Amino acid sequence: MRYLDFKQVDVFPNEAFKGNPVAVIFNADGLSVEEMKNIASWTNLSETTFVFKPEDNNADYKLRIFTPNNELPFVGHPTIGSSFAILQNGLIPKNKGYLIQECGVGLVKIDFTEDKTYFSLPKPEVSELQARQFDGIVDSLGIKNEDVIHSKVINIGAEWLTLQLKNSSVVKNLEPNFKLMEHYIYDGTTGVTVFGENAIDKDTKFEVRSFAPKEGVNEDPVCGSGNGCVAVMNDLYGFLNDLEFSNSQGECINRNGRVYIKQEDELKLGGISKIMIDGKITIENK
Repeated sequence: MRYLDFKQVDVFPNEAFKGNPVAVIFNADGLSVEEMKNIASWTNLSETTFVFKPEDNNADYKLRIFTPNNELPFVGHPTIGSSFAILQNGLIPKNKGYLIQECGVGLVKIDFTEDKTYFSLPKPEVSELQARQFDGIVDSLGIKNEDVIHSKVINIGAEWLTLQLKNSSVVKNLEPNFKLMEHYIYDGTTGVTVFGENAIDKDTKFEVRSFAPKEGVNEDPVCGSGNGCVAVMNDLYGFLNDLEFSNSQGECINRNGRVYIKQEDELKLGGISKIMIDGKITIENK
C-alpha cells in the first residue's frame, strides 16, 4: 500500500462551503496517468491536482491538473488552492513572498499575502469566435445577439469562449442548453465564460458564470481561469478604470464566490482559500 497526503481546499469562498473545492494530492511522483485520471474521476470535483518535485530548478513544485475527463495545462482555482495547500503542508519557498509553480504553461508566479493568494496571469492568446460558433453559443445560452457586448476566444492556458453580456441580470437568468453548447466548444477549448456588470450598489463589479459541459462540469462554481479571461477582456477594452476589483460567481448554483483582480506590473488574480479536509488516500500496489 502507498499512502499519499490529501487536502481538499475551498477556493474563493465568500462564506463557508460556498467556494469551489479542489482536491490536492501530494508526493505524486511515480503515479501513472491512469492512476491520476482514476483519482480525479473518483473525487468528482471540477479539478484534482497532483504535486510533484519540480523539473525546473527555478520552480518550487510541479503541478498537474485533471478534470474528471481530461488533463489541463493550467487552471486558476486549482492553482490558488494547491499553492495554499502546499504552503500549509510545510513547503518553504525558494523566494521570499512568492512561489514558482511549474505546470503545462511553463512557470507561474504566485504571490501570497496574509489572507489571499494571487497568481500572475500567463500571457493571453486572443482571437475571434467564428461566426457559426458565435451564433451557436448565443443560441445555447438562450439569448439574442444584441445581448452580447463583446466576445473573444481567450487562452491563458485554459481557453474560454468569453462573452460580456449587457448586465448581470442577463447573466443570472441564463438557462443554458448544454447539449447544444457542446457542439460549439471545439477541441482544445475548455468552455464558455459569460459576465455582466453588476448594479452600482453591489460590492463586486461583475457577475460571472462558466460552463464546461465537455469537461464533465456543466457549471463551474467559481472559476479562476474564466475570471482571468474577464480580466483580459477588461484589459483589452478598458471598460473599467479600476486597478483592483472583484467579481462574484456561483449564486445561480447556491455558491457564493469572490475573485479578486488587480493590475500592477502585470494582471494578477487571487482569492481566499480554506482547507476543509486533511488526510490521506490509499494507492494499492500493482
